[in-house]
Amino acid sequence: MTGLLTEAEGDPVAIENAEAKGEFLFVCEHASNRMPERLGTLGLSKEALESHVAWDPGALAVSRLLSKELDGTLIHQRFSRLAYDCNRPPEAAAAMPAVSETYEVPGNVALSAAERQARIQEIYLPFHAAVTRAVADRKAARRGPVLVTIHSFTPIYFGKPRTVELGILHDADSRLAERILAAAATAEAGYDVRRNEPYGPADGVTHSLIEYGIRLGVPNVMIEIRNDLIRDKVGQRVMADYLAGLLATSAVALPAQQ
Repeated sequence: MTGLLTEAEGDPVAIENAEAKGEFLFVCEHASNRMPERLGTLGLSKEALESHVAWDPGALAVSRLLSKELDGTLIHQRFSRLAYDCNRPPEAAAAMPAVSETYEVPGNVALSAAERQARIQEIYLPFHAAVTRAVADRKAARRGPVLVTIHSFTPIYFGKPRTVELGILHDADSRLAERILAAAATAEAGYDVRRNEPYGPADGVTHSLIEYGIRLGVPNVMIEIRNDLIRDKVGQRVMADYLAGLLATSAVALPAQQ
């Protein structure tokens, strides 16, 4: 395969509220379970493609609500993370996983160098360029940014229930995460909020934070929401309102990384 996306499929990355006046830049790497036409189903069932292994259910809806509430720009991936996971660098096996939790992904087994490069070239690199450009433009205009990536996670993983409801993740730069955790500790909502759970830097999930936050010198945080809390519009609105309050409070007078 020398080409992946058709002209009809459009851009692999979407940008919403591009002219936002607020300081927040929201990124949703696992927004969609849509598969590029030329990849078919990657050998997966409809059930698998609708499950959390193909995308982060509810994450895009919450991201859009946050973008509106805080007048922030939103950038999201338009294809499934099983085609290419934009929160992974090209050299990572998890960028095009052959296995995701308990699901084997036949279409990702034994990919040729050309097939891998097509996915990198047509999905990851445009996404990378869009986020990098958005950060640079905001910095040039002296409007932040504050980078916030939004994800969701399954309540049951490898058959084991997860009690954590909200994860506040960070890598080497913990400034924004520290503030959010402190604000959550005094909030009335009563969610089970934890640092670097259910994933953390050791799990390889902080690529975007490193690439667009730490490397570019802007405050950053990754938010993981248990997806049973955001299954419907009511849950999505409640969570977005809660997170908007935490973010607005925590980002006040937060200096750029030195």
